[in-house]
Amino acid sequence: MRKLYYTTNILLLLILVLLVSCKENKTIRTGEEAKPHKTIEYKKPGSSVSFHFEKTKEWLKTNESDSSKLRIAYAINRTDKANFAKLDSVVIPSDFSGDIVYYLPFPLHVAALTDVSKVIIFSYPAQAFAAYENGELIYTGPTNMGRKKDPTPTGLFFTNWKAEKTTSTFNDEWDLKWNFNIENKLGVGFHEYALPGYPASHSCLRLQEKDAKDLYKWADEWILKDKENVKVKGTPVIVFGNYNFDGPKPWHALVDDPKSLDISESEIENQVNPFLQKILDNQKVRETEQSNTP
Repeated sequence: MRKLYYTTNILLLLILVLLVSCKENKTIRTGEEAKPHKTIEYKKPGSSVSFHFEKTKEWLKTNESDSSKLRIAYAINRTDKANFAKLDSVVIPSDFSGDIVYYLPFPLHVAALTDVSKVIIFSYPAQAFAAYENGELIYTGPTNMGRKKDPTPTGLFFTNWKAEKTTSTFNDEWDLKWNFNIENKLGVGFHEYALPGYPASHSCLRLQEKDAKDLYKWADEWILKDKENVKVKGTPVIVFGNYNFDGPKPWHALVDDPKSLDISESEIENQVNPFLQKILDNQKVRETEQSNTP
């Protein structure tokens, strides 16, 4: 009996050691996986959102003083204040009570981007952009991209130099505010400029003033080794998809199907995956550079 007693105690002790070991390992893994990132609590609309057409002038008569409604309406119609008023009819949501993220197509969280500190994604077909920090949506808004004659190039780019105000390479009479270049040789960048409500640029990515300022402050510039060589690239920018220039405006389809423009988390993952390693490699170089800077 005494032998059995000791054997039982030894077994219990081993079990306790294993349990503590597993608990410690779990704690360690959790600590390694945890990444500091910004989490934003967005306000959902009070009801399920549907969309309908309204005559622009009639709608403005009762809503032109409501800045929160105007911001959402401009974004849905991919336009700005000046050009919104020129439209004959516009797409209007049934409920304006939510934050703007609920009226644009990007997911609030993308697990595949958890390790990516910053990335900006532009959807050509949806004419909208999203900025993510460690997979969490930080900024989103409308854009008007390259027209049929001068399409915006797609693929992976990195922000490089920026200027609060610069002159267009296409026309020296065009002033581009809050400009952030992403393709130096072609002169492509995102900046504030008129949004007529359809792709109209000479390949650049036009933004509303607020969105242009936000991205201007948030994205990173490149770090140069010398005048001709880049040491560290800036924030990754992914432009994807195709726009049907001969079809109706894609957001008009929201009237029949409120989810017609939704971009799923898996679609974002598919667009990012081919570039993920390159993005992470550049990110590591930037982190090393920053840690070595006094």
